[in-house]
Amino acid sequence: MCGIVGYIGSKPAREIILTGLKRLEYRGYDSAGLALMNGEPRIFKCKGRVKDLEEMVNKSPFDGNIGMGHTRWATHGEPNELNAHPQVSFKGNFIVVHNGIIENYLRLKKHLEGRGIEFKSQTDTEVLANLIEHVYIEGDLTAEQAITLALNRVEGAYGLVIICTKEADRLFAAKKGSPLVIGVGDGENFIASDATPIVEYTQRVIYLNDDDIAIIKKDELILKTIRSERIKPEVKELDLKIGEIDKEGFAHFMQKEIFEQPRAIHDTFRGRVLPDHSGIMLGGLHNVLETMSQSEKIIIVACGTSWHAGLLGEYLFEEYSRIPVEVEYASEFRYRNPIINKGDIVIAISQSGETADTLAAVKLAKGKGAKVIGICNVVGSSIPRETDAGVYTHAGPEIGVASTKAFTTQVTVLAMMAFEIGHLKGIISDDYYRELITELVSIPGKIEKALEVNDQALELAKIFQDTHNALYLGRGYLFPVAMEGALKLKEISYIHAEGYPAAEMKHGPIALIDENMPVVVVATRDDTYDKIINNIQEIKARKGKVIAIVTEGDEIIKKMADYILEVPETLTAFSGLLAVIPLQLLSYHIAVLRGCNVDQPRNLAKSVTVE
Repeated sequence: MCGIVGYIGSKPAREIILTGLKRLEYRGYDSAGLALMNGEPRIFKCKGRVKDLEEMVNKSPFDGNIGMGHTRWATHGEPNELNAHPQVSFKGNFIVVHNGIIENYLRLKKHLEGRGIEFKSQTDTEVLANLIEHVYIEGDLTAEQAITLALNRVEGAYGLVIICTKEADRLFAAKKGSPLVIGVGDGENFIASDATPIVEYTQRVIYLNDDDIAIIKKDELILKTIRSERIKPEVKELDLKIGEIDKEGFAHFMQKEIFEQPRAIHDTFRGRVLPDHSGIMLGGLHNVLETMSQSEKIIIVACGTSWHAGLLGEYLFEEYSRIPVEVEYASEFRYRNPIINKGDIVIAISQSGETADTLAAVKLAKGKGAKVIGICNVVGSSIPRETDAGVYTHAGPEIGVASTKAFTTQVTVLAMMAFEIGHLKGIISDDYYRELITELVSIPGKIEKALEVNDQALELAKIFQDTHNALYLGRGYLFPVAMEGALKLKEISYIHAEGYPAAEMKHGPIALIDENMPVVVVATRDDTYDKIINNIQEIKARKGKVIAIVTEGDEIIKKMADYILEVPETLTAFSGLLAVIPLQLLSYHIAVLRGCNVDQPRNLAKSVTVE
């Protein structure tokens, strides 16, 4: 969740690190800090945003060729200057920035306090810094040896960058459960939580694996395990351009990403759909597709928006491939004793590929003998490396905390998987398979059309920006879309909203409906259309305000609803891909009108890499 940037080379480090921290702001944070080395260390920390840190740093002429920065999302200790990173060890020999949680920090802290070591902050990170210092002094060791021994005593997750002031020609990095990537340059090297701060300097990267420790000089990189075994670094090429992490004229990243969805979905199926629309080829599943088709159960694990995509996946798999599906919150799945049989398929969905609960669920499922498939966006992230096979969405970087194109591209992948398995099993005929693929190829153009409701969504936002509660309803494939629409509204505008199956309204939520309650009904034409009309009549009978998402040309609901937003007609399998667009736009405009920080909503982070 936090962000890390490190640099070592010949250039001034200050601007590189500050720029990198700005690129990581989307991850969510509440304080920020920076450490520079130039013969001696200088540390700058503050509560608040990177711009506050930048103002502080720019008051000093101090710079150096080695440094590291951090944006903190508070876990241990409130957001303030004292608890912000970097944290410094009790003798000042080690400076540490840290993502993750040290689970046994209280036990380690008590041990260190028993040896007379005092603590200044409330953080688990200072415990780690002091543990390294204690081992370093007691054992008369090198910095590398002290870090290695200390990490062998640590339980939990970490992404670490460490400066030892006595060995100031190098940075140390270590990873376990929290992502770190090293950018390999010419006479310089970079470290970051993800590739976004690195892309403008180098396309060559090394993704650290769990239990890796890197010793990084400006012209040398040594990689070892936590057991001090030497590893040959595997350098990969980034498929990322600087323009992809800029707003490119849009007011917010979220707005840009909503409007990128036609391109993102096209890129998701590009190269995977045969030119004559006669087949789908998911290369990442080549070795497991037959196993998937023979499975008696699929379990989908995910969190947040990815969980909503998984719910849509349940409808798709059960209808088109006739395999029973369970959709689980990864955070709950990992803490009970789920029934997983050998031969079961577990599909893990995560935009970042680093979601801690989903990653833990992957490891649990593998340990029980399941075949685990990943659906992720970020190449080289942890979940694709842990799973047996998988599919990248190719959505491009998603900077806005509220996922938009992640949802639609994940659903696109799930649809392709369901169709391919269904065709392989003979459930879908050749002609229907081709019809589904042809319609899939048309979806980007139809989303372009759906985006034309933007101005109407803005006018609706002006009407409903001051509401306190909202209800979202849908049936069938559109129920998960209703839940996703409600999530978008509450996470970026802070309006309480709930998504329900429309038929469940009379089992409780109907008590909330009055003339002040906006009810968003996702009601495009499908097999449940007549039923949703009845639900709208029930709402109107109680004076509720109905905003309906309908299929173009719908005259029946148009006469009943107070407001409508139209989307093009499509097959039921793809209805969610179109219906979600007006919901995203409505939430976006309401949040902007309320003065909310759309890209970085309060208390939220883009990648939830801690429990």
